[in-house]
Amino acid sequence: MFLKSLSLRGFKSFADRTVLEFEPGVTVIVGPNGSGKSNIVDAFTWVLGSHSPKSLRGGSMSDVIFAGSGIAAEGNGRNGAEGGQRSGRPALGRASAEITIDNSRGALPIEFTEVTIGRAMFATGETSYTINDVECRLLDVQELLSDTGLGRESHTIVGQGQLETVLNARPEDRRAFIEEAAGI
Repeated sequence: MFLKSLSLRGFKSFADRTVLEFEPGVTVIVGPNGSGKSNIVDAFTWVLGSHSPKSLRGGSMSDVIFAGSGIAAEGNGRNGAEGGQRSGRPALGRASAEITIDNSRGALPIEFTEVTIGRAMFATGETSYTINDVECRLLDVQELLSDTGLGRESHTIVGQGQLETVLNARPEDRRAFIEEAAGI
């Protein structure tokens, strides 16, 4: 089982549909500050059911929806922009993210070789979940992932703030953390 892709639209800094494809093995996401690396990790944990704005580096859950951007840059006034400035992007009313998991080895208790889990949030605060494009409950997502080590409370993802804690932990605690993350 491995993460094949992550698709985002209207999620934090990703206004347009963005698809990231992954290969088996170790994946590293690199880029300059402010390029969206942390938002990619946030999207993954959000799809898995995170309800904590703090864990998503926000003040409220609605912060996951693209809030628009101000003046993008000096422009030439074309395309309706006035005063020589190009206007930014408007806020969106919805955020969505989907992860596609390779299940060719049957690690998930579902009869598909690929499983896509999605989550959407609307400006009204309403949230929906899907498994293979069929609407479901968060509980269904949690049950599907329950024996995999994935989920909103798992240690599969080590965030920026947690890394120093893990590295500075006593050897016994560090080992317990790694064993839990590895599902040992």
